[in-house]
Amino acid sequence: MTIIRTLLLLVLASFSASSPARTQESSKASLVPHLEQRGSATQLIVDGKPFLVLGGELHNSSSSSLLYMAPIWPRLRAIHLNTVLAPVSWELMEPEDGKFDFSVVDGLIDGARQNHLRLVFLWFGSWKNTYSSYAPEWVKRNIDRFPRVQTSDGRGTERLSPFSQENQKADSHAFAALMRHIKQKDGDLHTVIMVQVENEVGVIPEARDHSAAADKAFSSPVPQELMLWRRQHSASLDPEFRGSWESAGRKESGTWSEVFGKGPLTDDLFMAWHYARYINTVAGAGKSEYELPMFTNAALMRPNYQPGQYNSGGPLPHSLDIWRAGAAALDFFSPDIYLDNFAEWSQKYHRPANPLFIPEAVGEAVGAANVFYAIGQLQAVGFSPFGIDGTASSSSPERPEGTNAALAASYAVLEHLASLILEKQSEGAIATVLVEGESQRAGRLSLGNYTFTAVRSSSADAGKRGAAMFLEIGPDEYIVAGSGNLTITFSPNTPGPPIAGIASIEEQILQDSNWIQRRRLNGDENGQGQVLRLESTALPAIFRLRLYRYR
Repeated sequence: MTIIRTLLLLVLASFSASSPARTQESSKASLVPHLEQRGSATQLIVDGKPFLVLGGELHNSSSSSLLYMAPIWPRLRAIHLNTVLAPVSWELMEPEDGKFDFSVVDGLIDGARQNHLRLVFLWFGSWKNTYSSYAPEWVKRNIDRFPRVQTSDGRGTERLSPFSQENQKADSHAFAALMRHIKQKDGDLHTVIMVQVENEVGVIPEARDHSAAADKAFSSPVPQELMLWRRQHSASLDPEFRGSWESAGRKESGTWSEVFGKGPLTDDLFMAWHYARYINTVAGAGKSEYELPMFTNAALMRPNYQPGQYNSGGPLPHSLDIWRAGAAALDFFSPDIYLDNFAEWSQKYHRPANPLFIPEAVGEAVGAANVFYAIGQLQAVGFSPFGIDGTASSSSPERPEGTNAALAASYAVLEHLASLILEKQSEGAIATVLVEGESQRAGRLSLGNYTFTAVRSSSADAGKRGAAMFLEIGPDEYIVAGSGNLTITFSPNTPGPPIAGIASIEEQILQDSNWIQRRRLNGDENGQGQVLRLESTALPAIFRLRLYRYR
C-alpha cells in the first residue's frame, strides 16, 4: 500500500506541474519583453517576436502633463515612431513619503496604447544629468536623512550621495512600487517594453564625492568582487581600465589609490563602482516586481575633458567593466550621442554582452543617417533622438520641430523593412556605410560577394552626413536604403569574373501610406549600369539591386 500511495502522489504531482494554470503562467512569462540572442545579434523580443525600436525621447518635462501630451501622441505616430521614451519622475509619483500617485504613469500608458505606440520609461529617481532635481520635496528638504554629495571644501551639492543607504532604500522602494504597478496595469499588453534606471549619473565639478562616507570608502580596500571580475575577464578588459591597474603595479588588493594609482581617473573608477552598486540595488528591487529589460545611460565626454568636467563615475567605455561587475541587474549600458563622431562612439558600446541601444541622440537629418548605421552595421536594438516632441525652448506642443522630415523618411523605410532587418541581423547579412565629418568623403564595406563604395554625390554635399544600408537577400541581390546624397559603386570580392554590373534596380516609394513600385532605374539613372544613387527626397525610397559579373 505504501508503494501504491507513493506512486499515486508522484502521478498527482506530475499532473499538477503540467496543469493548464502552470502552463499558462509559464507562457505569460515567456511573452514578457526580454532580450534574446538570435544568431549573431541580441534582439529585443516583444510578444514573442523580435522588435526594432524606432524611438524618440520626449523633453524632460513633457510627460509630466497628460494635457500637454494629448496633441503630441498622433504627431509622433505620424513620423513613423513605434516607441516613445518618456520620463517618469519620482517627485510626481511619490509626492509624500509612502503615498503613491500613478495617474501620470497610467495616462502615458493609455495614450501610447491609443496611438499604437510602445513605451520605454525613464526613471528619474535619485539622479538626472548628475543632479537630484526630480527627487520629491520631502527628500530634498531632509538633508540629514538623505545626504548629498560634498565637494572637497565641505560644500553640499544638488546630488544625492550614492554612499547613503537611506537614499538607496527610498529610491528602491519607489522604483519597486513603479514596476509593481506597471505589471498590474500593463503586464498582459506590454505597452512598456523596457525601463531606463536613473539618467546620466556622475559627479561634477569634482571627480568624486568627498563626504565622510565617501572618504572612508575611498581609503578602504577595493572590493574583492571587483578584483575577481577583473581576473575572470582579464582578456577582454577595456585598455584604459587595465592600464590604470597595470601602471599602479598590478596589485591584487589595496585601497583605490594603491590598486589603480593616484589621480582623477581613479576617482572616476571609484565613483563608477558605487553608482553601479547603488543602481544595481534599485534595478534589482524593480525586477523583483516585474522583470523587464533595464539599462542606464551615459553622458559622453568631450575630447581632453577630465573627470569632474564630464560626469565622473558614469558608465563610460573605460569604466564599463566596473559597471558590468557591479550592476548585474542591468541588461546593458547605453550612450547618449550628441557628438559628431557617431560611428566611433557607438562602436565603443557595441560589445559582447552589451547590445547597442541609443536612447538619446541628435535627430533631424543627422539622426536620419545615423539610425541606419546603428541598426544596419552594429545590430542595434533601437535608436531614439532626443526632444522628439518639439524644440527645447518651446512651451507649447503646437511648436514641433520643423525638421523631422528626414528622420520620418528614414523611420518609414525602417518600419517597412523591420522584419527583414531583424532577420538579417541574426544572419549577419546586413551592413551599413556611414559617411560623416568634414574630412570623410567616402566609405566602404563588403557584404556577400561584393564590396560597396559610397561617395558623397557632389561638392555641395561636403560635410553632410550620408548612410547606405545593404541587406543581402541572395548571392547577387540586395535591398538598399539610406539617407543623404550618396553615389554607390560596387566590385566583386570573390573569385570569378572581375567586373560587376547592374542587372536591374527596382525603386519602391512610400506614397499615400502605401509602398508602391515606381520605376526601374536604367540608363542615365544608373550611370549606364555602373552606379546606384541615393538622394534625399520627400518620398521615402527603397531599392532592390541585382548585380551580375562579366569579363
